[in-house]
Amino acid sequence: MPDDPNRPWLRFYGAVPAQLDYPRVTLYEAVAATAQRTPDAVAWDFFGTTSTYRQLVQDIDRAAAALAALGLQAGDRLLISMPTTPAGVIAVYAANRIGVVAALIHPLSAAPEIEHYLNATGARVVLTLDAFYGVMNQVRPRLPLQHIVLARIGDSLAPLKRFGFWLTKGRKIPPVPADARVRWWAEITRAAPAPVRAAARGTDDAAAILFSGGTTGLPKGIVLSNRNLIAEGMQAAAWAGMRGGDAILAILPIFHGFGLGVCVNAAFMAGGKSILVPQFSPEIVAKLLRTVRPNLVVGVPTLFDALAKDPSLAKADLSCLRACFSGADTLPRPVKERFEALVAARGGRVRLLEGYGLTEAVTAIMAMPLTEYREGSIGIPFPDMDAAICRPGTTEHLPPGEEGEICVSGPAVMQGYLDDPEATAQALKLHADGRVWLHTGDLGRVDADGFFYFTLRAKRMIKSSGFNVYPTQVEGVLYQHPLVAEACVIGVPDEAQVERVKAVVVLKDPAQEGTATAQALIDFCRERLIKWSCPREVEFRRELPRTRVGKIDFKALTAEHAARAQEGGA
Repeated sequence: MPDDPNRPWLRFYGAVPAQLDYPRVTLYEAVAATAQRTPDAVAWDFFGTTSTYRQLVQDIDRAAAALAALGLQAGDRLLISMPTTPAGVIAVYAANRIGVVAALIHPLSAAPEIEHYLNATGARVVLTLDAFYGVMNQVRPRLPLQHIVLARIGDSLAPLKRFGFWLTKGRKIPPVPADARVRWWAEITRAAPAPVRAAARGTDDAAAILFSGGTTGLPKGIVLSNRNLIAEGMQAAAWAGMRGGDAILAILPIFHGFGLGVCVNAAFMAGGKSILVPQFSPEIVAKLLRTVRPNLVVGVPTLFDALAKDPSLAKADLSCLRACFSGADTLPRPVKERFEALVAARGGRVRLLEGYGLTEAVTAIMAMPLTEYREGSIGIPFPDMDAAICRPGTTEHLPPGEEGEICVSGPAVMQGYLDDPEATAQALKLHADGRVWLHTGDLGRVDADGFFYFTLRAKRMIKSSGFNVYPTQVEGVLYQHPLVAEACVIGVPDEAQVERVKAVVVLKDPAQEGTATAQALIDFCRERLIKWSCPREVEFRRELPRTRVGKIDFKALTAEHAARAQEGGA
């Protein structure tokens, strides 16, 4: 690999090409091209039910026709509120075929959150599971829902497993009442008309909207193009050496850039198999490691910690593992060592390597090379991606060793925030080299070899079990409670979740302080927020610390908690 003074990391690429040739096509066309190359290869596996690439494209075509029959047209948005299932995956590519933008959210979102997503996207058709109809029926967006398309987990299961699911969980799902808006996924795709003409869309057109915190700490729609998703998928596949016949566990959900971009789309770009896992549990993942034997596993630190402690893997053959990457949160050294020791004891030689990414660039855009390791490093940029450390608040690139803001540039960087030019301008900035760079809001440094190191998040955000929690959003809910005068939400260390959410609250009437009120506030949040955003504990105070300009000082509260924990020997 030739030396490049601006990209010293290229010397550590090994067999990974420094540049890739990205086809100028849509996401659907890229998957269709994979199907032409390897029509009989398995594209996905869902608890033993599999689909070849030939069948996948046929299913996408039928689903596209069904969506078009519902009235969806190029430029519309389809809200997908699904776990990682065949229906959820197929819907993303089917929408793309007819030029509809897929907006993906967590299926456990609370009704107020769903209203926010619907209002932000203007979507009037939603795909979700029958189990979540009740919540979806509660939402009252500005534009009324025209269609609620419902899928069932059993739709893609073999008859015996479908019955087993019904026996254990399916029969507990409340029946869906008569509702003129309801359509059933299995029925509309089975009865779909002849394939419709693909929309005249280009590689630079929007393909998906994912939600993250942006620069303000509140969930924002991140608009990703066909090119963004194709590039990141090809980059991730090249980095891990993924090729036809390989299998990757799709543990992370498809509403998450990591789940959609790496666990599903990277596999589809490479002609590999995506093993779809709709609900994470260490037991399910451990069983898939024993039985399906994937080659690649990517996940969050809590996943690998749980697997290292799972007794069922103590006698399993783990020689199938070729690459394992941890992202979305800092990887604690003990977790890395425990997982690697387990794999080594069971016939494998894989290292658990750290990576870095953010939804504004689809997901992972740098990671440790398979052949290298630097203590505490998040790795080096993927092919065609550049990274730099800039002086905070400027576009000035800093030399190795100096701490500053991590900035990235390349084909995976988003188009911008949905209908928010001000936030887009804050995040995407033109540098002296004439290129647009994404200012991540994360602080870090780079060494002389080009290996990057994450220091901390400059923007206010909590990482709980690998998921983003935005304190401002949680505080906004707490302020709606009639007993609350002031509230501040912080993240505190947690052995299982890495960070857990804690609320520090001042009540209007101090006499109301106590465990009953604390639980009432937690329950109040659970009715309005997704579960991992809700406080796990509430501390009452008579007043909150302030900064010099009079703002609530969340950093002081975090420091106070850490000091008390240290004094208590935690």
